[in-house]
Amino acid sequence: MNKILVAYFSATGTTKKVAEKLAKATGENLFEIKPQVEYTSEDLNWNDKKSRSSVEMNDEFSRPEIENVVENIDDYDTVFIGFPVWWYIPPRIIQTFIEKHNLSGKKIITFATSGGSGIKGSTDFLKKNYSDLNIIEGKRFGWNESLESIGAWVEKIKKF
Repeated sequence: MNKILVAYFSATGTTKKVAEKLAKATGENLFEIKPQVEYTSEDLNWNDKKSRSSVEMNDEFSRPEIENVVENIDDYDTVFIGFPVWWYIPPRIIQTFIEKHNLSGKKIITFATSGGSGIKGSTDFLKKNYSDLNIIEGKRFGWNESLESIGAWVEKIKKF
């Protein structure tokens, strides 16, 4: 792997913790995908069909605005994209991030956090919607993943 960016969205802080460990394990840069309007606990109530997250996830065209972009995206060869799994797929803000950056020719490796859902459905969703990109299925991590286990995973995927 050459120059690496670890980009992530975290609504509750779980994915952020994993992303920070991943950046430390790779020795590379960290970038938080920040929504223009932060999510509240009410926004994240998946049991409420009118909550912000429910409305966004049920609208395939929803693209929540992001506050920031990676200014020097061309400098990176590999981009890890991390997110919590919502409704078995990435939150719509991940699509916003992808669509606002030219990721052509880059290796994109997904990583996710979830209480139970795996990462395969999320990666398949991204591959289907962005078939022109080189998206590689990464790993789903638990909330308490150790730096050592993340580092071991990084060593494995360096072979791809």
